[in-house]
Formats: sequence, C-alpha cells, structure tokens
Amino acid sequence: MKGAPHRIMARTLGIALAALALAAALGSAALALAAAPAEGIGGGGIITVEKGDSAQTVAAALARKGFIRSAFAFRLLARAEGLGSSLRAGTYRVGPEMGARQILDELASGKQALSRVTVPEGYTLSQIASLLDRQGVVAKDAFVQAATSSSLLAELGILAPSAEGYLFPDTYFLPLGYSAESIVRTMVRAFRARVSEIPESAALSPKELHDRLILASIVEREYKSPDEAPLIASVFYNRLKIRMALQSCATVVYVITERLDRPHPDVIYDRDLKLDDPYNTYAHRGLPPGPISNPGMTSLRAAFYPEGSRFLYFRLIDPEAGTHHFSTTLEEHLDARALFIKKVG
Repeated sequence: MKGAPHRIMARTLGIALAALALAAALGSAALALAAAPAEGIGGGGIITVEKGDSAQTVAAALARKGFIRSAFAFRLLARAEGLGSSLRAGTYRVGPEMGARQILDELASGKQALSRVTVPEGYTLSQIASLLDRQGVVAKDAFVQAATSSSLLAELGILAPSAEGYLFPDTYFLPLGYSAESIVRTMVRAFRARVSEIPESAALSPKELHDRLILASIVEREYKSPDEAPLIASVFYNRLKIRMALQSCATVVYVITERLDRPHPDVIYDRDLKLDDPYNTYAHRGLPPGPISNPGMTSLRAAFYPEGSRFLYFRLIDPEAGTHHFSTTLEEHLDARALFIKKVG
C-alpha cells in the first residue's frame, strides 16, 4: 500500500497535464478561428459598445450579429492581447472583410464610426429633423420629440416650447447610433459656445437673449447679401421702437410651411399677409412668440450690432445679387412690383 499514494499522485498529475495540453490545443484553435474573417456569417454592420461592457458582453453581441465566428474565440483573443478591459465605449463600423483581431483593434482604438452632417444656416427644426432622417442619423420624429422635450429644454436652459433657434447651423461629426437627445444637446452647446463670442450676450437674461435670437432668426431668413444683414436688423429695430408691425415676409413663410405644413411659396399674396397666426408679423405687432429659423453668426451679430439707420423699409431689387433698396417712406417702398422670398432647403 506504500506505493498507492504515489500512483494516485502520478495519475492526478497526468490528468492535469492532459487538461493543460487540451486547453492549449483549444486555445490555439480558437486563436486561429478568431483571426479569420466572418465571411458568409453576416457581413459588416454597426456594433455599439456601452460604457462598462465586458469583453464577454461585446463578444456575445458580435457573435449574435454574425460579425465573428465564435464569442469564446474572441474573448480568448482579447485576453491574449491584454485588451479584455480596454474596449472603448462607442459605435463602430465593422466591415465584412474584418477578422476578430481587426475588430478587436478597432474597438480598443476608440475610433468611432461617424456621420458627417452639415446643417445650413436658416434651417428650421423640422428641416434639420428631415436632414438627419435622410442621412440615417436619427428618425425625424425622434429628433422633433427630443427638441420639444420640456425636461431636456429645462436641462439646456431654454425657456421656450422648443429648441427652434438654438440648434446652431454647422458641420457636425455624429457617432452612428447617437441618440436624438444627444444630438440636440450637441447643437445647443454649439450655439452657446458661438454666441459667447459676442461679449454683449453675457450680460443678457435668458428672456433678453431669446428676444435677440428671435430677431436674428428673422434676419437670417430675410438677408441675401451678408453685408446687408446689419442694415436689415436696423429696419426691424426701428419698427419695434415706433411700435410698427415688423411686417416680415419670412414670418409669413414660417406660418405657411411650418405652422400650416404647406409647400414653400414662391410669392406671398395679400391673403397670406392676413393669416391669423401669432407668428404672422403682418397681423400682429412686436416679435413673434419664438424664432422662425436657426440663425448663423452673420445674423446673430447683426441682431447684436445693427447698422445705425432711420430706414423703415427694404425691398429686393436684384434677386441674383441679393441686394435690397432701403427707404424711410412708404411711398418709396411701394414702388416694388413683387415680394421675393429667401428660400432655404
């Protein structure tokens, strides 16, 4: 019986060595499997890694979508590369030619898949929503819902029923899968950053800033030549001072296209000027309830630094050049034969 313990120990050691050999063999096979592209298993697409996701969670998602052949092999590869806890949160594009090693490197690099979106100056909330929808960034309805969310607006310090006017027109690089709320936050923060470049804005209350933004949004849809924006702003300020109706054609267009959901008109008729809507500045004096577009820096600066003038009227005289004739009397202004409208989008 004295040799029994030695035989048991030898048998145990043999089993352990066999297990290690089997694990090594499986590991080599798994690493080889992980290195191969998952062609024919699902092709390329988009994978999102949430903050705090483990390599196991990510591997399971990749395998479920057919981006890799084996979740086990991917986990083993991540461990072998020392990247098990280094996967970066974000949204990534996975190509059908990529093997698990390339996918792993991509997720560890943090180089997210981005959509380039250029929002033109003067676009309205609904136009921006349609643009984002067309480019596959986010659904139109989801963006509109986010931009009119009372809780999100309160978070962003917007004392209005929507973010209209605060969605700064610019070129954005947005991660695929970015939520509508995150996009609204990004655009509003861009507005805050740019308007802070105007020193006078810091001393304004939220209501005062909102009023400046309303006027800037009207100037945005009225001017064609940037040099004339401060002069157009002065016309509206002069009208406000004498309690004259702003009589902006752009606000009538806003009523027609955004409030009544009708096609953009080429000409404004007398019947349009009589539309009973608070945004119609022919029918109601003072500023409309909110911005009618999302203005760029030219219009914002014009609203803060209007040209000194006594003009009360302006009319387009050269549609191609975008130049206006400015006047102080109604008689001179009535020489106009038609009303031209700045069309955006």
